[in-house]
Amino acid sequence: MRASWAETIMGFAVLAFAALMLTYALGVSGLKHSSGTYEVSARFGEAGGIQPGAKITVSGVKVGSVSDVTIDPKTYLAVMHLSLSKDVKLPSDSTAKITSDGLLGGAHIALMPGGAEDDLKPGSEINNTQGAVDLFGLIGQFIRPQSGSPAASSADSAAKAPAAAASAAPKAAADLPEM
Repeated sequence: MRASWAETIMGFAVLAFAALMLTYALGVSGLKHSSGTYEVSARFGEAGGIQPGAKITVSGVKVGSVSDVTIDPKTYLAVMHLSLSKDVKLPSDSTAKITSDGLLGGAHIALMPGGAEDDLKPGSEINNTQGAVDLFGLIGQFIRPQSGSPAASSADSAAKAPAAAASAAPKAAADLPEM
């Protein structure tokens, strides 16, 4: 009889510990009950690595997550469904931008509040969007510039600029009115 009481108490202790760890894990992950959120959408030309569950931030603070990513069959734009905390009221002219957590980090959506008087309503769409910047593509352009590319032409024009400025200086001095 004494052993069964000990097993029962140990079972309750294990269940209490598991419930405590689950509560802690949900709190740390930022997941909250869905009734405290509202959903808006935003359209991007490129999904930029955003997947459902990606975080949404305002000024670096997590305010929600991406609930779904679909494609518009008419415009072929990526449609992001954003689940935002009801505590966060954003102006209707806010901007959504896909950003990276670093070179090797994941992508998330950063929201920049606008200045409009009215707020985003549940089901509304953020019209001002900016897609992700392809960092690896940009780095590749500077590492291997090709003739006719913007990187090569800007390097050529930068080399020619001092010579053009030197030849223009005497002409500019001659055009000055005498005093």
